[in-house]
Amino acid sequence: MLVLSRRGFLVAAAATTLSACSTTMPVMAPGDNSPEALTPESMLRQVNEVRAANGRPAWSWNPQLAEAARSQARLMAAKDKLSHDLGVTLRERVTAAGYIGAVGENVAGGHKTLTHALEGWLESPGHRDTLLSTKFVEFGLAFARTPGKSRMGIYWALIAGGSFDAWRVYQ
Repeated sequence: MLVLSRRGFLVAAAATTLSACSTTMPVMAPGDNSPEALTPESMLRQVNEVRAANGRPAWSWNPQLAEAARSQARLMAAKDKLSHDLGVTLRERVTAAGYIGAVGENVAGGHKTLTHALEGWLESPGHRDTLLSTKFVEFGLAFARTPGKSRMGIYWALIAGGSFDAWRVYQ
């Protein structure tokens, strides 16, 4: 028999209630919506809510892609620069993390929450294409804060992945 604490019961009840809602953007849990409160599960949920709201199938979480995204977010924060290539290419980062497959990357800076980063990516045609691509099937996502004062304060990296076969063009 499963016994839930009062907090566990309230979280389960809130999740059940929210699961019936249809939104174009993720619904943030009441309370702490800081990046530090994110878990792989909450990131997976938020990204897939955006994909579902736009008629796309769900992605799965990939820890190797998350590690490569964490590497990029930390590098951007350390250099306080928003860029896809800060001396280490996307392919080099995902290979170092042990991922072999086709990849695409979204980066962002200055967004205080994942919801805001997702909104920013949806407003940019290239980033939107990556976020809503049906050729990718999995992703990893990370953020990093800059030490001290900076232009952006926080950087985000999302790396989507999938089979190379999805990208082949047959003639």
